[in-house]
Amino acid sequence: MATPSAVGAALSEMAPARLRGAFSNGFQLSVGVGALAANVINFGTEKIGGGWGWRVSLALAAVPAGLLTLGALFLPETPSSLVQQGRDRRDVARLLQKVRGAGVDVGDELDDIVAAGESAAGAGGGGLRRLLVERRYRPQLVMAVAIPFFQQVTGINAIAFYAPVLLRTIGMGESASLLSAVVTGVVGVASTSASMLAVDRFGRRTLFLAGGAQMLASQVLIGAIMAAELRDSGGVGKAWAGVLILLIAVYVAGFGWSWGPLGWLVPSEIFPLEVRAAGQSVTVAVSFAFTVFVARTFLSMLCHMKAGIFFFFAAWLAVMTAFVYLLLPETKGVPIEQMAGVWRAHWFWSRVLGPESDPDTDEGRARGKL
Repeated sequence: MATPSAVGAALSEMAPARLRGAFSNGFQLSVGVGALAANVINFGTEKIGGGWGWRVSLALAAVPAGLLTLGALFLPETPSSLVQQGRDRRDVARLLQKVRGAGVDVGDELDDIVAAGESAAGAGGGGLRRLLVERRYRPQLVMAVAIPFFQQVTGINAIAFYAPVLLRTIGMGESASLLSAVVTGVVGVASTSASMLAVDRFGRRTLFLAGGAQMLASQVLIGAIMAAELRDSGGVGKAWAGVLILLIAVYVAGFGWSWGPLGWLVPSEIFPLEVRAAGQSVTVAVSFAFTVFVARTFLSMLCHMKAGIFFFFAAWLAVMTAFVYLLLPETKGVPIEQMAGVWRAHWFWSRVLGPESDPDTDEGRARGKL
């Protein structure tokens, strides 16, 4: 359960600021490749008789788990974690030089990391309590809850978990629905790859807004077609089924280059060092909680709401796109040690944070509380 939190924090701390988006989006790309592999395996093992198909499919999950465990043995610490451990500045400098490359001047970045570590050490422990209580972390706390919540109510996990069931509902056979799930998996991987190339050039907000609009349009069209064409027998004509598959692919592509990877990227880069672990844990906890909720309720909602479920998700897409437009500042290219300035420059969050003061003084600590 802690893996997404650790991966997101490690990638953001290790990556250079100008390429942080591409490196961090590699996490979602790997998730997409894994989901695609799972769909391919499910399609291939579906024909295995004697009840062995699902057993083979489940057993093969041990392969990537073993590779992940083996690879973790060779991962280095991040520069920020070395500072938190009290390691010598020279040790931090050597690691930073190693990951940035020979000949790259790391002096300024090293100063920022050491300063952030000293600030975190002076702040003391209780990262979760401080995140929940202190006013200066209010923008990050809102994002830690809102972004993973919105990521789940896009409806992507409903489609990812139940794509074969959904496609059979619109009239496709079992094998055809599994193959269509493979196709949407390919689309997801391709779009996430495109996001890696675009996120550090166009910025997080641009991809969030464009992807949200793309998903909103496709959800509305899917709901409209199903409402108009769904028959009493539970299926639609073959031509309309093909259109629906295309629209699902458009929706998956929109998610793959926006809310999919950025839903992990932005929370991983916005927290100060002293509350970073707590903030990432909150993000992952909210994400898993709503993943379980959607997985448990989707089939029931589909049976009761039918085509209306797509309008339900479309309404949330409209809300979350407006949320990004109004409340999420751009974080492209900003070193994570300097991220606090992004919130103070924002029209809304600057009012929430109040007058700037030194957090290490009595006055600063008082202003930082509720």
